[in-house]
Amino acid sequence: MVTTIMGKGFRAKELVRIGLKSKFYGLSTHEIEKICSKLGLYPMMRMHQLSEQQILGITKELSELTIEGDARAVIRSNIALKRTIGSYQGMRHALGLPVHGQKTRTNAKTARRLNRIERRGFATSARQSQESATGVLAAVKNLFRPFF
Repeated sequence: MVTTIMGKGFRAKELVRIGLKSKFYGLSTHEIEKICSKLGLYPMMRMHQLSEQQILGITKELSELTIEGDARAVIRSNIALKRTIGSYQGMRHALGLPVHGQKTRTNAKTARRLNRIERRGFATSARQSQESATGVLAAVKNLFRPFF
């Protein structure tokens, strides 16, 4: 038996809190606990134990939150803002490097892979947006311009 909430199917034996956390992007454990306590669901409740009223209540609560595509859009716009204002984190995103102070001598492969996905095309500083040069090489040149 499959329980469907907002178009996503859940296995019958799956815990409600784990199922919601794994299927909906941008939904934290704390938010799930608040939803469950508001609706009176006990912590170890499984999907097949939910009544129709409880499923409708969960759907109503989830529709009020910023999840899935809306959450991704917020993150994308925050990254774009950092890149356009020319902050250090924006520059690291533009160069495809780790953003939060991780080392780059080794183990930066994940950051290089994640930071290059659908995030190109934004200026990394005000100076670069005025120039016609684009790309990573231009960003590096602008970064080291005061030293030459």
